[in-house]
Amino acid sequence: MTYTDIRLAIFGAGRWGMNHIRTAASLLPHENILVYDIDTGAEEKVQGISENIRFFTNDQPVTQTGDFNAAIVATPAETHYDIAKLLLRAGKHVLVEKPITLNVPHAEELHSLSTEHNLKLMVGHVLLYHPAVARMKQEIENGRIGRLQYIYSNRLNLGKIRSEENILWSFAPHDISIIQYLIGDNPVEVSAHGGDFVQNGIEDTTLTFLKYRENIKVHIFVSWLHPFKEQRMVIIGDKGMFVFEDSIKTEKLKFYEKGFKTINGTIEKFEKEYTVVDFESMMPLAKEHEHFYNAIVNDTMPITDGKHAVDVLKILADATKSLAGTAVLNNV
Repeated sequence: MTYTDIRLAIFGAGRWGMNHIRTAASLLPHENILVYDIDTGAEEKVQGISENIRFFTNDQPVTQTGDFNAAIVATPAETHYDIAKLLLRAGKHVLVEKPITLNVPHAEELHSLSTEHNLKLMVGHVLLYHPAVARMKQEIENGRIGRLQYIYSNRLNLGKIRSEENILWSFAPHDISIIQYLIGDNPVEVSAHGGDFVQNGIEDTTLTFLKYRENIKVHIFVSWLHPFKEQRMVIIGDKGMFVFEDSIKTEKLKFYEKGFKTINGTIEKFEKEYTVVDFESMMPLAKEHEHFYNAIVNDTMPITDGKHAVDVLKILADATKSLAGTAVLNNV
């Protein structure tokens, strides 16, 4: 099986859906792609990418036909569960945009369906597919920063205010998915604090704390009420530190050989100049698509599979509970 055997249906031709369509068109034969959207005006935009991409405004011909074997769901979040469930029951491999569903039981059901029918289910945590993240994962496993101690992430901007979700559900899934991937474990404790300043009941800023086994600590600061854009993740070990700043144009990934060590019973600081770490030059969305197609072609498990999606959703749910209460302890 090769990429030419993948026949892809894309549900949703909004802003992010169009990005999926353009990316798919760069990797797959255009005649193997079809698009569904209830907005008839989207057809012109799709045809502007390629006249060989088929467009539907009614989902019945799409879901009942047998001429596709994989699908991407890029519709509004509240529709993800119903559409993905329909597709999995029809025997299709599915990539669902984040969040995979709006609650944990629905995500668990989709994961069970994919396992039962031996299908690939993948969630679109696109920033986990940034080549810099893959490079950090490799370096951490090779011991470059030593024992992992602490991770913090800032995702800040004077962003688009949304009424359908708060900042936690809008921004934090990206960071949670990356942190879960880098650590390879689930947190034993989740707590979160936030503020709703622009709209009552919808947090504009949140600070989430995660505690993992082996004394690994994490905090995630997200806000769309901020004077400038910042996308920074810092990974700290006992031998060195990574700083990943996707919001700057150059030197996005840096390694700092600095920290503390004990010499003759005395704690001393060590530090050297940072070095820039190279990584593959490829757009994360293209990498995500390739990962989805390769999982289908080679029958491999996506790194953002159904289980990963459920784990991230559980953390979001625990953080949401904590915003109005106390820390959530998980039994592990």
